[in-house]
Amino acid sequence: MATIASKIQEVSRRIARACDAAGRPVASVTLLAVSKTFGADTVREALAAGQTRFGENYVQEALDKMAALADARARLEWHLIGPLQSNKTRVVAESFDWVHSVDRLKIAQRLSEQRPASLPPLQVCLQVNISGEASKSGLAPTEVEAVARAVSALPRLRLRGLMAIPEPAGDLVAQRRPHRELRELLERLNRAGGPTLDTLSMGMTVDLEAAVLEGATLVRVGTAIFGGRPPAEAARSGG
Repeated sequence: MATIASKIQEVSRRIARACDAAGRPVASVTLLAVSKTFGADTVREALAAGQTRFGENYVQEALDKMAALADARARLEWHLIGPLQSNKTRVVAESFDWVHSVDRLKIAQRLSEQRPASLPPLQVCLQVNISGEASKSGLAPTEVEAVARAVSALPRLRLRGLMAIPEPAGDLVAQRRPHRELRELLERLNRAGGPTLDTLSMGMTVDLEAAVLEGATLVRVGTAIFGGRPPAEAARSGG
């Protein structure tokens, strides 16, 4: 049976092959291991294999893991990639390093107000509903520029870029289309002025190659590292 270490190595090889096909340096893509629904012991095993960045969907589940892994906190980088409700912003601001799922200005304002001054600015991405799915969270592409300008002015946050969970597609050409649209949106924001955005959080186990070909800088991979989840669960924010 393949170990987590060997699975991380295989995902890294997939990233390297996609980078080579895109003419990009491998160092331009960061692997985020999506550890939602897997316990602290599994995270610790991945950490022992050299993986330091982990994505979580559910705040309380993540907090429990953080407590269990407190001895390794200096080596861990925790990313919230799931929906964030207003009543959870304080603990997220106090505990996480990144939030990918900022989908309205109110959430960003609360995160900024509640981020402790003793911590570095919270790194954030705006979640974009790039496929226009009614069931998905995220800003409409036409809303992003105004929200980005407002978020970039908040004092305890650093706006890094955009995140999306495109609608599933069956082939590489179809998979690339929404990732291309997100990259083009980021490029328009950068041309419009303001702080330079450098992060495209896109691509999961099933569409990693398409995302890297279209410029992903951070891919959220869970199933290929930790194993299968129920289909509905795997589709939420990273898999």
